[in-house]
Amino acid sequence: MTRSRDGTAVVVDPRTSADRLLDEARRLIEPELRAVLDGLPESVRVIAGYHAGLWDAEGHRRSRPGKALRPALVLSSARAAGAGPGASGAVTGAVTAAAVAVELLHDFSLLHDDVMDGDRTRRHRPAAWTVFGTGRAILTGDTLLGAALHTVARSDPRAAEVLSGALLRLCRGQATDLALQAGSEPVDLAGCLAMAEDKTGALLGCACRLGAMAAGASADVAALYQEFGCQLGVAFQLTDDLLGIWGDPASTGKPVGSDLASRKMTLPIVAALAAENEAGAELNERYPGRGPLYASAGRTDGVDPPDDEVVRMVELVERAGGRRWAQAEAERRSRLALAALDRAGPDPDAADELRLLAELVRRRTR
Repeated sequence: MTRSRDGTAVVVDPRTSADRLLDEARRLIEPELRAVLDGLPESVRVIAGYHAGLWDAEGHRRSRPGKALRPALVLSSARAAGAGPGASGAVTGAVTAAAVAVELLHDFSLLHDDVMDGDRTRRHRPAAWTVFGTGRAILTGDTLLGAALHTVARSDPRAAEVLSGALLRLCRGQATDLALQAGSEPVDLAGCLAMAEDKTGALLGCACRLGAMAAGASADVAALYQEFGCQLGVAFQLTDDLLGIWGDPASTGKPVGSDLASRKMTLPIVAALAAENEAGAELNERYPGRGPLYASAGRTDGVDPPDDEVVRMVELVERAGGRRWAQAEAERRSRLALAALDRAGPDPDAADELRLLAELVRRRTR
């Protein structure tokens, strides 16, 4: 739902409208993003551009970058906080710098996550570390982090402080995730939700706060935009975890039940393991303390885990209530996000943009 110029309500397709916002954000950041990457040392430039989807492994230009959700949140948050069409050049420059910086930080985190998790694909093609080597991929991630901080600091030192704070939370969340996957930390649903707030919510919250700050919002109002983004980030992670079990392989690029086959501790799985029912008890017997299913079947590439065991565990997670809980929690987090947005007193039209992006996160299929 959005509004026409005379204030009447107009029904729109949320996916189409949200895709328009993502396309706008991509168009905004791509020239600046290419300029930043072109300025990197040659030893990492091609890797960074390949990982971002801006060129192939040989450095030939292509244009299939990521979804640009975080830059879109920067842009729409800025408009919601008052940076309308008549915004000054300084405000527009600060918004663009923030949008580019959060995308650089996001790419840094994905590059390092792929190495740490051993994920061999990213955005439907080989992950950068499998193409260029682990050492060069890590170095490229470090370079992207430096570029993100440098980009945002040039427009506003306070923005660099916000970005670095999000980085610390993101790293804390990843450390918790690694400990959970290794079995070196007790599995606790509240702790896993806190991990999602750090690992995913922190950067979405940072994006929204930076957009509001660039528009001149007060600290209190900017904090409400950050709360909107953080809660939306948890909803995003819950949806991502649901797709990791029940997603369509044609959209996700992963087989059904892939997270279960890899023995990951995602939120629906942890909720199912914590359930005090027959299905939860059986899942506990089958799940912890064992390696990936494909490894137990003699495979080492993570492909084609034993179908019968995966199908059984998908069924157990559903019967134990893991899927239902994750869907309900994603809805609850979305409501908390929208409540924070309402308290920020946003521009009505731009607030509708943020609501469309929130709906996209909640309803996405890949």
